[in-house]
Amino acid sequence: MRRIDAIFEAERVINGTPDQHRLAVRQESSAPMVENLFMWMRDTCQRMSSKNPTAQAMNYFLRRPDMFTRFLHDGRICLTNNAAERALRGIALGRKAWLFAGSDRGGERAAAMYSLIVTARLNLVDPKAWLADVLARINDMPNPRLHELLPWHWKTLHQSNNTIKA
Repeated sequence: MRRIDAIFEAERVINGTPDQHRLAVRQESSAPMVENLFMWMRDTCQRMSSKNPTAQAMNYFLRRPDMFTRFLHDGRICLTNNAAERALRGIALGRKAWLFAGSDRGGERAAAMYSLIVTARLNLVDPKAWLADVLARINDMPNPRLHELLPWHWKTLHQSNNTIKA
């Protein structure tokens, strides 16, 4: 746990900094800690029974190094998925209401709309203003320019009064 806590502590120090800075710090300080954790797990697993639940959990981790170390190669990636889980909390709390979406297709549409709204919020864009503008303009927008309607591009064009606080 101390090894994992040290990685999380390094992440807390750089939380909220630009992607390039996070990547540089991760490469310098977190990568050696992660490599040390992997070596410790390999060594520990060799001395444990393969049926031991702790060894099974560590082997799960060791079999998927790319998945667990992706944050070391991309400064945009968070160490945890806490933000995604918080964004999905409303869906989990309202799951009984979602049963009445009308059909599977209606549920898929609701999920797509919810994804768009959460994406706008994560980019600090007011979802109502963004959706109103996008829905009004999307039919007249040529395909090569559709990317301009994505929340992170739209935000730069409408920076003044359509942002929300995180």
